[in-house]
Amino acid sequence: MVSPDGLRREFQAEFAREARVFSAPGRVNLIGEHTDYNDGFVLPVAIERRTFVAAAARSDRVLRVRSREQAETSEIMLDAAPRKMGGTWLDYVEGTARSLAERGVGITGADLLIASSVPLGAGLSASASLEVSVGYALAALVGPLPPDRVTLALAGQAAEHEYVGTLCGIMDQYIAALGKRGQALLIDCRSLETSLVPLTLGAARLMVCDSQVKHSLASSAYNQRRAECAEGVRLLAERLPGIRALRDVTSADLERHGSALPPLLARRCRHVVGENERVQAAAAALGRGDLAAMGRLMVESHRSLQFDYEVSCPELDFLVDCALELPGVYGSRMTGGGFGGCTIALIEGSAVEHATALICSRFRERFGGEPKVFATDAADGVREE
Repeated sequence: MVSPDGLRREFQAEFAREARVFSAPGRVNLIGEHTDYNDGFVLPVAIERRTFVAAAARSDRVLRVRSREQAETSEIMLDAAPRKMGGTWLDYVEGTARSLAERGVGITGADLLIASSVPLGAGLSASASLEVSVGYALAALVGPLPPDRVTLALAGQAAEHEYVGTLCGIMDQYIAALGKRGQALLIDCRSLETSLVPLTLGAARLMVCDSQVKHSLASSAYNQRRAECAEGVRLLAERLPGIRALRDVTSADLERHGSALPPLLARRCRHVVGENERVQAAAAALGRGDLAAMGRLMVESHRSLQFDYEVSCPELDFLVDCALELPGVYGSRMTGGGFGGCTIALIEGSAVEHATALICSRFRERFGGEPKVFATDAADGVREE
């Protein structure tokens, strides 16, 4: 884990002056997978692992950036022409800085030291955590007031689109900017409206299992699923005039008109339509502290992703099934795009240690690898330390 005070001392040694420290969290999505590009709903939480930025303003227009993880220092000249899609971690930093400026947020040169406890490549949104923490730091160094959090999130998304080349949705940046301790964030991916959902968990916690695998199908399958959903909407629109996305279709609609779809498209649409309904039901269950209902919805979500949407993989299925066999576990599901990455389980806090040891042991016997398992509570979004 990263110590803010330790990072301040490291900054002092590197840049010979004092720094302010800012941080933004990674995230895990409780439920709502592959709904975002269908104008649907998602329900993420910010996790306790964070990306930290120690920062001090400069008198020029240079960003001098050091990454502890990359063990390198680089410079970005803000008055020079933008450098897009260079294929390095600097794309996230430069993209965020320039996207903020394009949105009227005043920024100046700065020295930045970045360190993170969010695992890279695990589907826990290390990139959005970096973008939002850097953006908050740059804006805070100039203005007397905290920067607008929605603007921060939109600038981070623009950095992904224009400087990194990833056409992501808004969920990751929104939860990094707007997350609140002890609460999930219900996001309407059509209107971008949000509402906080209290996590009434009692002694239960969220347990993340990082499989540390990523299969090569992920990118091509993602594009294929988007195309399948679009074709499903086109065919259903012949029976349901006015629909714009699967967001506009209900399970009852599918019961009546699903015969218009080929079997494969019917399964894809069934997942998205059902998942949107599960997100709404999950938000209600969490609000009233009904952990059993939340657990059932998580399992339904995973089985839908496994069999109808077909974006799971043997490692994720194994982690889910293994967790569901253990005492104290209410539910488990894959989280993220699929074909690797992480699962999440809702588990009694007293059962975490035993579950972690058993899951790691069984996974090692089955696949030979070593998953990383950690418990987390819902954390705050971006902040100054």
